[in-house]
Amino acid sequence: MIKNALKFLGTALFLGLAAMSVQAQPSLYVAGTHYVELPAPVRTNDPNKIEVLEVFWYGCGHCFRFQPLVEDWANNLADDIDYHRFPAIWNELMKVHAQAFYTAESLNVLDKVHAPIFDAINLQNNRLQNERQLATLFARYGVGEEDFSKAFNSFPVRTKVNQAEQKMGAYQIRSTPNMIVNGKYVIATNDAVRTQQEMLQVVDFLIARERSAK
Repeated sequence: MIKNALKFLGTALFLGLAAMSVQAQPSLYVAGTHYVELPAPVRTNDPNKIEVLEVFWYGCGHCFRFQPLVEDWANNLADDIDYHRFPAIWNELMKVHAQAFYTAESLNVLDKVHAPIFDAINLQNNRLQNERQLATLFARYGVGEEDFSKAFNSFPVRTKVNQAEQKMGAYQIRSTPNMIVNGKYVIATNDAVRTQQEMLQVVDFLIARERSAK
């Protein structure tokens, strides 16, 4: 009985010391160096989950190269993560591309056309800068011109584009690709985060931090 009590105390002491050791360790990634903490958190879609946004632009070569990495990462997310893509907008061409993104989403063809839009712009030198060029691309994936035009110019799609444009300031987005965790933290490559793979490691770090805070 005494032996069991000593064993229990030894285990408790070990766990206590281990917890103290973890707490004593400095954070692997720090605000202002590896990520930016927003001064005012942006409300997320689902407060019961940890939201992660991938901020991208179809015309961004870095975003194009990021796609295989982020898609592989997104395929292995836990159920408590609410992952979404978010099209960046700071000029008229980006606004057209955001409109294409939300059009594809509304027509339930985003999985079909997301990669081809990237390919057209980054590999085929087709800027997809107007409705006609985008309609031609969507037609290759089973979307009729009339259906495309109706969705592209619809009130819901234009509303989403306007909302995305308004959120750009709240997220303080100045480059792509970025990742935003739970409306609080913005991650981009910089002198401290040198690779896109490390970007995702910082995202995982912040997800764990948000999860432990819940």
